[in-house]
Amino acid sequence: MYILPLLGYVGLLLGFSFLTLSIASGLYYLSELVEEHSVFSAKLLKRLVYAVVTVQILLCLVDKFPWHLTLLGVASHAIYATNLRHFPIVKLSDPFFLSSCGLVVFNHWMWFRHFSQPVTYRGAPPSSRRDWYSAPVYDQPTFTEIASYFGICVWLVPFALFVSLSAGENVLPSMGSEYATGARDGVGFKKGHKRKNTGMAKAAVNNAKDWITENGAVMGLWQSDNVRQTRAFD
Repeated sequence: MYILPLLGYVGLLLGFSFLTLSIASGLYYLSELVEEHSVFSAKLLKRLVYAVVTVQILLCLVDKFPWHLTLLGVASHAIYATNLRHFPIVKLSDPFFLSSCGLVVFNHWMWFRHFSQPVTYRGAPPSSRRDWYSAPVYDQPTFTEIASYFGICVWLVPFALFVSLSAGENVLPSMGSEYATGARDGVGFKKGHKRKNTGMAKAAVNNAKDWITENGAVMGLWQSDNVRQTRAFD
């Protein structure tokens, strides 16, 4: 067969493209909702952090999850919660924000190592290559359970913060906005100058769209908006 495998690759590429566009559209829509309901979003994020921490503690007490990884997860969510101090504004150079980005990766790596190790009756991984096949596996979590844990306890709060928070260079000058912009008395925006408060997810989608548009125009796939406007005036 020659045509069917080629058709499979084309379908895979189209499916991946539609999935990427769907995710980008969803992020854009969620960012719009957060901009309209910022007070409710802040309360929801705080309760979400408390809920995830409670679930992690229950998993440690009931399902015997490792206490050191549970402590890491609880401490990480405490760091995530510090980003809500000036919600929805975040300063990208803030140590708490940078720590949050690093903790997301570190938590994913540590929990991935934990679930990659087979569990035996003694609660420890086999010590030799032969034991990998001879030692009975005890209460090994399924793929659905592992994926659910990663989605809820590892990724949910950082993802929600990414959608909700706004980059510091996009804030509207107001009371407390000097935290993100660095403005002080007599320094900063001029009178009457306004900048729209844009979420990080929305800004990321817009930047990706602009990058694709510019590179496509350079490669000759389509014309840029500037060229179209120039020809329209001519």
